Amino acid sequence: MSNSKRRQLRGFDLKHIEGVTSLIGVDEAGRGALAGPVVAGAVLLTRDFLESRWSDTNARRINDSKQLTPAERDSLWLDFEALAAEGKIHAHFGSADVTEIAQFNILGATKLAMRRALGGIYPPGAFERKIEPDLFAAPEEVSSFQPTVSARVLVDGLPLRNFPYPHTGVVSGDARSLCIAMASIIAKVTRDRLMNDLDVQFPGYGLAAHKGYGTEEHREAILRLGRTPQHREMFLRKLFAGHVDPTQMDFLGG
Repeated sequence: MSNSKRRQLRGFDLKHIEGVTSLIGVDEAGRGALAGPVVAGAVLLTRDFLESRWSDTNARRINDSKQLTPAERDSLWLDFEALAAEGKIHAHFGSADVTEIAQFNILGATKLAMRRALGGIYPPGAFERKIEPDLFAAPEEVSSFQPTVSARVLVDGLPLRNFPYPHTGVVSGDARSLCIAMASIIAKVTRDRLMNDLDVQFPGYGLAAHKGYGTEEHREAILRLGRTPQHREMFLRKLFAGHVDPTQMDFLGG
């Protein structure tokens, strides 16, 4: 991606922050994998941050996480940690495990992971439209009043149905919006680290290399070794349809 294209990420957010004090970008990683959790990241940026020296200097380093090398993602992660520690951004992640993917299907589990990521920044109720307080109310009633959060949520992809946060869907948002691209990096790095841990727990599948996606190496390992508790049974059903019944594969405990 060219520097001019990357500058458009910040320009997109500066345009969409009009009328609110902050933007929250949301993206996921691992939705199409055969194994492991789905993970979402959420990143809140203010206008001050978007207009800051850091943003002006470093926005060109940020891109859709899939277009960055692991070293580039790790370097940006460290920057994000420092920015969060200084209160310049707010970032959080959430995940949904294999059991929840089976229970809610992958779309429902993705929304659950996104809800958990957003919940680390603001609860859903903070976005509800509040009634103005009664000027004649008792002091304890006035103190309990909570104003509406002045934030706009941008989610990568199409708008989500039955989602507790008001939001705007941005197709290819991780290549168009700075806050969504940052959220994609949070999600990707978090999930990659989880998959590295699972590779130690379940050796022989190459989980640290392919991160649970359906590569030829991974498919061959499943046929050779059987499935693990971290494999998504419904995904395996589709993958091996007409050839192998995943429910009849040897099941590795752990």
